[in-house]
Amino acid sequence: MPLIIPDKLPAGDLLQKENIFVMHDAVAVKQDIRPLRILMVNLMPDKAATETQLARVLANSPLQVELTLVRMGSHDSKNVLEEYLDTFYKTFQEIKDERFDGMILTGAPVETLSFEQVDYWDELCAILEYSKTHIYSNMYICWGAQAALYYHFGINKYPMDKKLFGVFEHKVIRAHTPLMRGFDDAFWAPHSRYTQVLKTDIESHAEIRILAESEEAGPHILATDNGRQIFIMGHQEYDRETLGLEYYRDVQKGIPVDVPKNYFKEDQPGKDVIVRWRGHASMLFANWLNYYVYQETPYDLTQLK
Repeated sequence: MPLIIPDKLPAGDLLQKENIFVMHDAVAVKQDIRPLRILMVNLMPDKAATETQLARVLANSPLQVELTLVRMGSHDSKNVLEEYLDTFYKTFQEIKDERFDGMILTGAPVETLSFEQVDYWDELCAILEYSKTHIYSNMYICWGAQAALYYHFGINKYPMDKKLFGVFEHKVIRAHTPLMRGFDDAFWAPHSRYTQVLKTDIESHAEIRILAESEEAGPHILATDNGRQIFIMGHQEYDRETLGLEYYRDVQKGIPVDVPKNYFKEDQPGKDVIVRWRGHASMLFANWLNYYVYQETPYDLTQLK
């Protein structure tokens, strides 16, 4: 089944070239099918790259998904033309009375700031509060996961000795959880962050389960027992080139950075990239859409509790 996206969204052309089934909303509205309504709150500076990464994994499912893009109205995006945002994005004020089957909150390059120092923190808190009653299942990614853990549970983040950067091996802790169905005992996932959430802080909240973790990267996939809140501490959705582009950008800016671990062959920049996380990325998002959204959300979203 297709991923439904806004008409003329640039990511659509790229996805179609990759033989990924997408459908523009003008066509989808003529079909007598209620697609899953997924809200993507995109906090990343490169909006188009993040849209494409998440669209790839959401489209790799037999379920029809309708994507609504939201940006922070209280933040001035310096890397995106206002025309692009006005055409393809809505603000929270425009959707705050609507209901959605699921929400994805992306990461953001603000993790060295305290949460309260982020200029759109108040607006993000309003969205997180809204998600309790207007969205069935929420997936938070990287800084978005840290922000949600802080807002909902008071779990803070802490600086690391150096940037966690690369692709790391993880082990499944709770194999019988629906989100982990089909996962191998061990799998790989990209990480790129300067801060961490402590395992001891997570374990102090009985309602949060650690589903997968890494000796090097720490807790990676967390979820509440009811599946309404899922926290992904890394970036399963990343493309082949994402970590490499970030590495070369930092080098060009003179930012001290290690070569992303387990990413280039022989860990040498310029060598081919070893992609070993995409299969489990598709499985993660497909499991979320199927077991935590499609199977659980009421057909009539006005009945959402």
